Amino acid sequence: MSNQFQLFKRRRFSAMFFTQFLGAFNDNIFKQALILVLTYTAASKLGVEVSILNNLAAMLFILPYFLFSALAGQIADKYEKSKLTQFIKLLELVIMAVAAVGFVFEWYALLFVALFLMGTHSTFFGPIKYAYLPQAMKEDELVGANGLFQMGTSLAILVGMIVAGILTQLSQSLYWISATVLVVAVLGYLAARYIPNMPAMQPDLKINWNIITTSLATVRYLYSLPFLFFIILGNSWFWFYGATFLTQVPEFSKVILLGDESVVIFLLTLFSVGVSIGSVLCKTLTKNKVSLRLLPFGIAGLSIFAIDLYFSLSGLDINVNNDTLLGIGDLFNISGSWRVFADLFLLGFSGGLYIVPLYASMQAYAPKSHRARIVGANNIFNAIFMVTSAIFAIVILNSLGFTLPQLFLVTGLLNIVFGAFLYIKLNKHIKHAVIQTNDGIAP
Repeated sequence: MSNQFQLFKRRRFSAMFFTQFLGAFNDNIFKQALILVLTYTAASKLGVEVSILNNLAAMLFILPYFLFSALAGQIADKYEKSKLTQFIKLLELVIMAVAAVGFVFEWYALLFVALFLMGTHSTFFGPIKYAYLPQAMKEDELVGANGLFQMGTSLAILVGMIVAGILTQLSQSLYWISATVLVVAVLGYLAARYIPNMPAMQPDLKINWNIITTSLATVRYLYSLPFLFFIILGNSWFWFYGATFLTQVPEFSKVILLGDESVVIFLLTLFSVGVSIGSVLCKTLTKNKVSLRLLPFGIAGLSIFAIDLYFSLSGLDINVNNDTLLGIGDLFNISGSWRVFADLFLLGFSGGLYIVPLYASMQAYAPKSHRARIVGANNIFNAIFMVTSAIFAIVILNSLGFTLPQLFLVTGLLNIVFGAFLYIKLNKHIKHAVIQTNDGIAP
């Protein structure tokens, strides 16, 4: 297909695209709104430190990925995907109704329950959407479809955070938040109704409901496929890398750039738009082929622009009077700020070039009968790497006393080492990947 945007004319693509877009959008409206409520309202009412509440919220959302990803992969392999997606979207509507009650009555314990359930919802939906793409797309559509999915996810996260920020500023904000998440959940279910029937890949599979043994079996199976194992390590590194940078954006916006809230949104927008453009361009740059040829460029960009971000931030000289925070217009007039903006955009762009080939390769080379379980294993590793990124940042910043620019420098240097290791391993094992894909050895 000459233009990947033509895929939006195909119901087999557009229905799942908008289902996943609305799901990610709703996730981030709810999470960001909850974090803002915890930060500005709940902490003082409950007499609990803001950092404790926010870290608890982050943990509760990620925990289901550890617990249920392997089980979710089995279910996605066993059952037909359109009906399964519709069922999961109905559950999202129920969860958002629970969240609405929590917001309106300010029952924070109920909101934490809803957050855990939304994490569970995302855990079960993930293997479906990524196993769906290679089943529904033609061979020459897979890279373009993944690029559009990555673009959609990045924009859904960004717009969701912006909408949450706007809603929390309105009068009767808790009612507005509640109504919005319910409406988006309804739209997500309606989009799922248009997903075409997609047959189960292994309908005779006997599901193991023991989440511990299932997770261990899934990881062991993944380890028996070295190429996919390193593909997933590469995917998870992207989540480690992205979380390390994006988590620090609010702090370095305020502390280093002396910017207000609009600067935070602007910097997140730069990164997200960069990821989106890099993701969409992957189809053209690889000429529609599932290929790792862009991976070295993505690795190099992630390191070069992280290291340059260290130098650009270190070279800034910003002085304000009376503790006034600067807006975006003010920052544009400060020497050196454009370099910071360019670094963040190009970091996102490099991330798009890095992640799309890995996702497309994971789908293309995973044995058809175990594709959703491979995605489940991917989600387990993603969660581990995201938690590790938080620990890494705490150690670097708090225990070792590094500055934020130094954290970015260290991460960029680590990326050179990990990227070289990853590329060597993938080139070593890719020769055997096609054979393993066809054999589909079961655990």
